[in-house]
Amino acid sequence: MAVHSKNMFSIVLSLWSWLLLLLTLDGLVARPNHLEWDPVIRLPGEVVDDAEVDEVGTRWAVLVAGSSGYGNYRHQADVCHAYQLLIKGGVKEENIVVFMYDDIANNELNPRPGVIINHPQGPNVYVGVPKDYTGDNVTAENLYAVILGDKSKVKGGSGKVINSKSEDRIFIYYSDHGGPGVLGMPNMPYVYAMDFIDVLKKKHASGGYKKMVVYIEACESGSMFEGVMPKDLNVYVTTASNAQESSWGTYCPGVEPAPPPEYITCLGDLYSVAWMEDSESHNLKRETVKQQYKSVKERTSNYNNYALGSHVMQYGDTNITDEKLYLYQGFDPATVNLPPHNDKLESKMEVVNQRDAEILFMWEMYKRLDHQTEKKREILEKIAETVKHRNHLDGSVELIGVLLFGPTKGSSVLQAVRATGLPLVDDWECLKSRVRLFETHCGSLTQYGMKHMRAFANICNSGISEDSMEKACMVACGGYKLELLHPSNRVYSA
Repeated sequence: MAVHSKNMFSIVLSLWSWLLLLLTLDGLVARPNHLEWDPVIRLPGEVVDDAEVDEVGTRWAVLVAGSSGYGNYRHQADVCHAYQLLIKGGVKEENIVVFMYDDIANNELNPRPGVIINHPQGPNVYVGVPKDYTGDNVTAENLYAVILGDKSKVKGGSGKVINSKSEDRIFIYYSDHGGPGVLGMPNMPYVYAMDFIDVLKKKHASGGYKKMVVYIEACESGSMFEGVMPKDLNVYVTTASNAQESSWGTYCPGVEPAPPPEYITCLGDLYSVAWMEDSESHNLKRETVKQQYKSVKERTSNYNNYALGSHVMQYGDTNITDEKLYLYQGFDPATVNLPPHNDKLESKMEVVNQRDAEILFMWEMYKRLDHQTEKKREILEKIAETVKHRNHLDGSVELIGVLLFGPTKGSSVLQAVRATGLPLVDDWECLKSRVRLFETHCGSLTQYGMKHMRAFANICNSGISEDSMEKACMVACGGYKLELLHPSNRVYSA
């Protein structure tokens, strides 16, 4: 009996060994992207790939389109696309807060009513997007309240806020026009750098999250964080451009890749489509934040062609870049067999400067009116008025520089860029007050005039008093008819 039991034990042990071998081989075959040997039986607590173990906590997201008008179609298209990406990744709708003016999908100029696309052959990304904060409720004040989770400060809208806890992760994505130290909003005032940084500091102090990732699409967006973004907030930021350059629209009429022929406006922005198309074409349980940053940086530079691209920057806690993207953007099961990262999605792309996209849109509208003489005349007048006001803004700022610093130094002082690591301005309240003085006497800056924020910052950095600034503005703009462009009609941007 003892011999028989011993033989039986040997047979069982042999079968068990073969079973282990088969299971191990099956594990290797089932995971073609995992080249190392992967044991099937693991010790308690042993983790081979952190992408397989979802971390405790809830994913939250804030998506912001900071513009309005059909000529700015691309910003709302970007945000709608981002929403669809997050939903596919399993982020719950109740945890995503969307800011967009919502005047694009059903705009009379939209050739596909009720449809928004973010790629020439792309799907309708408008379907199911929640209308949390639209129209007059897309404001900086509401944005700050939402991030802080403060329902008492929200005015209008759905009332949805980021009611996150200490173990949660937050993803913030913003797309619009920008300028040195500011991000645009369809309703004034703008989002100023230090106000936004203060909100992040308050959120951190409240213990309202574990880690946060912020993506910003705007001109001069690096200036929002250069020299002012702390590294100890557990927040990582990337921006479409550095502190002194434009970001770019893409999928625009007359450029390649072109939108469908019936479209007269840009469908997306270079940085924005770069990160979203990267996310959709990779397994985000394998791709890290750092890998996406490198891929998006290359594509947004237009593959080192900075005359038609920009420098993607990063700020804050760069240790977060070692984390997998799915922790912030979720994971779409349909991507499980996609490559882990860094495939080139497009060749070099033709682009349009963000600030020129407005003129391109009006020109395309003019060209397509055929024999509608009266409407063509109205659009030509609008183009002329827009260009005239742009020239007025540029000339007024230049003249103010001459009046304050003299004809030989005015331009160089206003355009001076501070060394890397220094903030745009030392006194942010001074910057706001100088902007208000300018707009009082010279008219609203508009989304184009935001580029002059550096000039006002340098006026503050040079110690120019409020009284001297006001006198210069009165002289420079005394004969200009403000009409509807006066901030009393449009509200101050600061």
